Amino acid sequence: MKILFTAMAVALVAATAFAAQFIPPDLRETALATFEPLPFTPAVTNNPITPEKIALGKALFFDPRLSSSGVFSCNSCHNLATGGDDNHETSIGHGWQKGQRNAPTVFNSVFNKSQFWDGRAEDLKAQAKGPIQAGVEMANTPYRVVETFKSMPQYVEWFHSAFPEEADPITLENVANALADYEATLVTPGPFDAFLNGDDTAIGPEEKQGLALFIEKGCSSCHSGVNLGGEGYYPFGLVEKPSADVLPENDKGRFAVTNVPEDSYVFRVPSLRNVAITAPYFHSGKVWDLRQAVAIMGTTQLGQELTQIEIDRIVAYLHSLTGKRPEITYPILPTETPTTPRPRS
Repeated sequence: MKILFTAMAVALVAATAFAAQFIPPDLRETALATFEPLPFTPAVTNNPITPEKIALGKALFFDPRLSSSGVFSCNSCHNLATGGDDNHETSIGHGWQKGQRNAPTVFNSVFNKSQFWDGRAEDLKAQAKGPIQAGVEMANTPYRVVETFKSMPQYVEWFHSAFPEEADPITLENVANALADYEATLVTPGPFDAFLNGDDTAIGPEEKQGLALFIEKGCSSCHSGVNLGGEGYYPFGLVEKPSADVLPENDKGRFAVTNVPEDSYVFRVPSLRNVAITAPYFHSGKVWDLRQAVAIMGTTQLGQELTQIEIDRIVAYLHSLTGKRPEITYPILPTETPTTPRPRS
C-alpha cells in the first residue's frame, strides 16, 4: 500500500510538472486576444503633448518646492531610479505622516483607465492635483503653488513657453497638465511586448509556460489589456477574504468614492508591468514576496491553491513584464528669489 501511495504521489508530481512545461503552439495568438503591446506614442486626452510641456513637467516632477515643506517631490513617492514607486508599505508625507495606501508605480500609468487604488481620478492630470493638496502628502494650496513658481523668472519663462496661448499660464491646472505630459513619457517596453510583436526568442520556455498558466488559471480575466490591469474594479477577496493585515478593515476602497455598499473592499486592478521590481504588493503594501502575492491571488481571487511549480512559472512570466526604463537626467531647477515662499513644517 505504501509503495502504491508513493508511486501515485510521484506520478502526480510528474503530471503537474508536465502540465507546467507545456507550451500551447498558438500561445501568441491567444495572448494577443487578451493583451496588447505598449504603443510607441501614448495619448493624453484633452492635453496635447509638446516638448515644452514635457520639459516643464519633468522639472516639476523633481521639484520639492511643489510641497509646502519643500521636502517632498513627486519623485519622493514615485522614484524613477527604482520601480517608479517608493518601496515602502505606505508613503511618508508632510510632517512625516504615513499615508493609508501603497504608492503605485508611475511607469506606464498613462495606460490606466483611472488613477489611485480607488479610481477617484479619471486621468493623470486629475491625479497630479491630489497629492499636491493632500494634507498627508504635500500639504500645499493652489495659491501657494502659483506664488512659488511665479517668484522664479526661469519658471515664468518655462510656463509661457509651454502654454504660449495663455496670458497668465502659471496655474495649478497647468502644473497638472505639464506633470501629466511628462508622466506619459514614462513608458517601459519589455520582453513580453517583443514577444507579442512577433519575437519568439524574447521570452524563454519558463516564461511562456507561466504565460499559458496565467491565462488558463484566469489571472488574465482581470489583468488584461495593454497594462495587464488598470482597467476595471474588483473586490479584493472575490472568492476568499484575505487576512486582515493584507486587507485592513478600515480601508473600504472604492466605497469611499461611490458610497455604494457593493463597492466595499473593491479596488482598481493594478497594472502588472514591472511588478517584479515594485514590492511591496497590494494596496496595503503588506506583502514583500512576489511568490506569496501570486499565491494569495490564487486563493482570494481564483479560489485555487496554486502548486509551487505553477507559482514559479507564473512568477517567471511576470519577470518578462519588467521593461526598459527611460534614461533619466536629473534636471537643474530654478533658484529661489527673495519672494519665493519659505518652507513650512
